[in-house]
Amino acid sequence: MEKPTQIYGIRTVMEAIGSNEPIDKIFMQKGLKGDLSRELEKLVRKKDISVSYVPLEKLNKLTQNNHQGVVAKVSPISFHNFEALVENVVANKKHPLFLLLDQISDVRNFGAIIRTAECTGVDGIIIQKKGSAPVTSDTIKTSAGAAFKVPIAKVDHIKDAVFYLQASGVKVVAATEKTKNTVYELSFSQPVAIVMGSEDIGISPSILKASDYTAKLPILGDIASLNVSVACGVFLYEVVRQRTD
Repeated sequence: MEKPTQIYGIRTVMEAIGSNEPIDKIFMQKGLKGDLSRELEKLVRKKDISVSYVPLEKLNKLTQNNHQGVVAKVSPISFHNFEALVENVVANKKHPLFLLLDQISDVRNFGAIIRTAECTGVDGIIIQKKGSAPVTSDTIKTSAGAAFKVPIAKVDHIKDAVFYLQASGVKVVAATEKTKNTVYELSFSQPVAIVMGSEDIGISPSILKASDYTAKLPILGDIASLNVSVACGVFLYEVVRQRTD
């Protein structure tokens, strides 16, 4: 049975949160009042779930059902615990390969990246809880089902994930045009995590600073950059090339 990607109604959403359902975002009607709505808001803050306060018209567009002023988007996949994922992979693989996505916002780019990650043997994808593209039916479709195969974990901040991976013996490589080094100059014969930045602004400066290495792809044409999913594929296949030589 396919998992629903949208639920509605105050009690239903509260029960979903209490059952640790992977909720990506909650839409609440502006000015919603009552004890139940206040209880829901407390629960949302406690669980640090992203919430948007929207007009009634927005909720009516999301569902024709009796939403009671609340609609939640639920991920069709279950997310892994980040620390447990890293610990397990590092303990069982000689050369782990992780992928960190710094606020990739397009669901189709996300899906394409997941598909390539599965094909290149990525051990885990790490995304930020807020500001990242959700896993939707479009993500699943674009990933060709790979979203059910590659472990995906959410963290509060990508920079914290960088520090945790480094402490676990994993070198972090940031993909950025703001460097002189190309990806072909790096050695990937070690535990590695590759960071890809958002479609519009790339990797945030604090993450660039925290990374062990920075690398770019050579651009020979007039367009300054590649689509992030394409660039990610090139980086990952350079890892594959080096590790299979």
